[in-house]
Amino acid sequence: MDIAALSMSLSQMNVRQEASVLVTKKVMDQAETNSASVVKMLEQSVQPHIGGSIDLKG
Repeated sequence: MDIAALSMSLSQMNVRQEASVLVTKKVMDQAETNSASVVKMLEQSVQPHIGGSIDLKG
């Protein structure tokens, strides 16, 4: 294999690896945003006065 072909092959591998890392970072950012949204929705749905006491009558 000549030097030019080896250089091209290594360059293509580097580009693929960089693209893979960027896609992974984007997915992680999106997952973080989604989880923050879910936490915010759960915090808004909490009703602190419900379930605070139990009526026991026999």
